[in-house]
Amino acid sequence: MHPAFKLNRTWLGMGGVPLHDEARAYAWERRLHGVMLGAALLAIPAFYLVEVQRELDLRPFGRALEWTIFIAFSLELLWMLHVTRQKLRYLLGNWLDLLIVLAAAMSIAGHDTEWMAWARLLRVAMVGLVLTRALAEIRVLFSPGGLPYVFGFAVVALLMAGAGFYWLDPTIDSYADGVWLAFVTAATVGYGDIVPTTPASRVLAAMIVVVGVALLSMVTASIAAFFIGEDEKLLRKEMHRDIRQLRGEMAQLIDEEERRLRREMHADMRELRDELRRLREELRARQADAHRG
Repeated sequence: MHPAFKLNRTWLGMGGVPLHDEARAYAWERRLHGVMLGAALLAIPAFYLVEVQRELDLRPFGRALEWTIFIAFSLELLWMLHVTRQKLRYLLGNWLDLLIVLAAAMSIAGHDTEWMAWARLLRVAMVGLVLTRALAEIRVLFSPGGLPYVFGFAVVALLMAGAGFYWLDPTIDSYADGVWLAFVTAATVGYGDIVPTTPASRVLAAMIVVVGVALLSMVTASIAAFFIGEDEKLLRKEMHRDIRQLRGEMAQLIDEEERRLRREMHADMRELRDELRRLREELRARQADAHRG
């Protein structure tokens, strides 16, 4: 990962495990991506059930979801501090998690007290913080291999939204109609054959529009990342082929140069032997002349 990108994520409180830490810390970070993404997305129905939905008294379910978010982020923070060697650096680089835990705890503590207005404000802030944290968990979707995750998340979201429409709107007669309404809403098509009629279903439809636009953007980005990844694989293969060819040519040149040097060395050695032989013969001739004289 580029150091500047890592530093910016640290400023945002989503730094993850610091560099040069324990291997199991990185392994646990990867394992908890999906779990924490699910926990983060629970903030939307929790806020809806507690603050928006008024026709049915479903606030206990919303509070239960808030407790789930609080427990999930608390346990994740404590466990990652346990498996990480650089505990203080991890805490400073992931201050957003600590802020989410504190906001969730204060929001839960503000139920049915004189601090209810502050609890609502904290709940809105917590939704924003948790969804910001979710951005760190969905970065895997913007990769060449992230397209199946995008489609899987889209299917689950549409099925859940279909159940929500069927439950909240009395004009929707079947679960299949609810899923169809969720699909045309998420795709921003709006045929008009089925429409949300109650305030609760309209709020849900507005959320589905936002989710649908986000999903379409993620699908586009994932498809682009897929093709870019394929191009990168092709370029990498071509580069490896060129490197192998270059290595072969270099090895051939080295062999030819080595053979040439050996031939030259042998020729020099032969000339040197001939010269030595000639010198010995001259020396013997001079010695013979000296004995005769």
